Amino acid sequence: MTDKEDKVVLKAEDLDGYLTAEDQQDLQGLEEMYKSTMAYFSPVQKELIVKSFDEMGHRMQDICAKHPSIKVYSFVTEEGAHAEASRVIAKLRDVKTPHAEFLYYSQRAYEMLFRLAYTDQHSDKKNHIIVKTPVTMPVQNYAVHKIPDIDGKIENSVMCVMLRGALLPSMIMSKEIEEYASSGYVTPFALFKINRDDSRQENDMQYILNLKKSYFNFEELDGKDLIFADPMNATGGSLVTVVKYLQSQGVKPKSIKFFNVISALKGSLRVTRALDNCTCYTLWLDPVLNEKAYIMPGLGDAGDRLNGQDTAEYPRNIMQLIADYGANIAGLYRSQLRKIEQTVLGTI
Repeated sequence: MTDKEDKVVLKAEDLDGYLTAEDQQDLQGLEEMYKSTMAYFSPVQKELIVKSFDEMGHRMQDICAKHPSIKVYSFVTEEGAHAEASRVIAKLRDVKTPHAEFLYYSQRAYEMLFRLAYTDQHSDKKNHIIVKTPVTMPVQNYAVHKIPDIDGKIENSVMCVMLRGALLPSMIMSKEIEEYASSGYVTPFALFKINRDDSRQENDMQYILNLKKSYFNFEELDGKDLIFADPMNATGGSLVTVVKYLQSQGVKPKSIKFFNVISALKGSLRVTRALDNCTCYTLWLDPVLNEKAYIMPGLGDAGDRLNGQDTAEYPRNIMQLIADYGANIAGLYRSQLRKIEQTVLGTI
C-alpha cells in the first residue's frame, strides 16, 4: 500500500496475498464451472442453466461452511426465507427494473440483511415501543409493541460510507439502527472517497482512497463497531484499502461488518482473510469475476442504478447527489442527512 499526495493506493497483488492455497483452488473450481455454464447462454438452454446454477450454489455453500465469517442469507436462514431473497435479487438483476423499483428492492434487501445480522437470533430481552395512534374515541388510544433489545449490538456503531453507490444503502442501515435503538441512536458517519482504476484488469487492479475528498474523524472510529454497506462486493479491495489505512493511523476497530446485496465469493474471502473480526453479510453470493473485475452474473453498476449516471464532465459531489434523491428520500432519512451534513460541513 502506498500513500502519495493525499491518496492511498492498494494493489490487487496485495489482496491476493491474503488468500490461501485452498481458497485459490476453490475459486479456480468455480471459474471452471461458470465457464461451462456460459456455454448454455447462447442459445439459452434453460434446463442446463438451472442445473449448472444449482451445482454452483451447492458448491459455494460447501465453501462458505468453512468460513463462519461469511454469512450468506440463503445459506444460513430457514428455507422459507429463500424465496423472498430470490425474488428481491431477481428484480435487482433484471435489466428491465426501473429506477424507482430498484430503490424499493434495495431497501428491502438491506432490511433483510439488518435482520440477519441483528435480530434473527432469539433473545428473551425485549424493548417496548408505546405508540400513540390516530384513534381518539372514547379516549386517546395507545398500542404496545415488543422488539428485540439490541442496544448493545448497535449503539457503538459508526456508519462508514464508501462513496458513491454506498451512500443510500448506508443511510438505510443507519435508519434501521435508529428505529431499533431504544434511545433513537443515530450513527455517526465517516465518508470515504474511494474508487478503483477501471482502466485496469482484475489481476492488476488498483484502489485509490482520496483523502482530500473524504470526511471522517479518527477518534470517532477508534474502538467502534464499523459498518460498511456497499451494494456490490466484487474484489473486496475498497473495504480493505479503507480499513488498512485507518489501522495504519492507529484506529483499532472493535468489529467490522460488511453488508452487500451481492458479493463475489472472491471478494468475501479476501475481506475476511485480510481483516480481523470482520463479518461479511450478503444477500446473494455470485461465483466469479470477469477480467474487468465485474461480478458475474451480477447486476451491472449498482451505483448508477441507485443514483443515476454522472457525466464525465460534471460529476456530482455528495451534496448534489443527496439533493437528487428528492424530498421523499430526504424526509425519510432526515436524521441521517443531518449527521452527514455535520460530517461534511463540520457544523454542530
